[in-house]
Amino acid sequence: MTLQGNIGAPAGATDPDDISIGGLLSALDGAADLPLVFSYDGQDVQPGYHVTEVKAGRFEALDCGANPESWTEIFIQLWDVNEDRSHMPAGRFLKIIGKVIAHVALDQTAKLTFEVSDGARPMQLYRAALPRVEGGVVRVILSPRPASCKPRDRWLQERNTCSAAPGAKPCCG
Repeated sequence: MTLQGNIGAPAGATDPDDISIGGLLSALDGAADLPLVFSYDGQDVQPGYHVTEVKAGRFEALDCGANPESWTEIFIQLWDVNEDRSHMPAGRFLKIIGKVIAHVALDQTAKLTFEVSDGARPMQLYRAALPRVEGGVVRVILSPRPASCKPRDRWLQERNTCSAAPGAKPCCG
């Protein structure tokens, strides 16, 4: 099967640069035989990379505007090492996550964060974009997970929603 471009966007996806674990799994489902290559910081993970840990967490916090926040997040840890093998097929990645799901409840809509290190550099946090099939591999671009101010983010979203509504004034007041 030859797929080009983004693999089908999962239902409910709002930011193609920050997909959920469910979005990643459903996007990979149709490309199980293709090598899975994660790209970060302008480079591909090495062919012997390992999925060393998958964690699920529920977080309760107070944001900078003193608003209570809560969310679930899935962390997938990648160890970027070179071993004498090729990149793992997407199907193998799906089986690894399937084993995790058998033991750990993974909220399919949870925020997805990748922790990546080569064992020498400190672990870095990344978010994942929708997978793309290109050159016979499934590529998942990882970009640095930015910090954010949740009250500001909510205000911007409300402002954009208000000004996008038919007949709305530029500021909803």
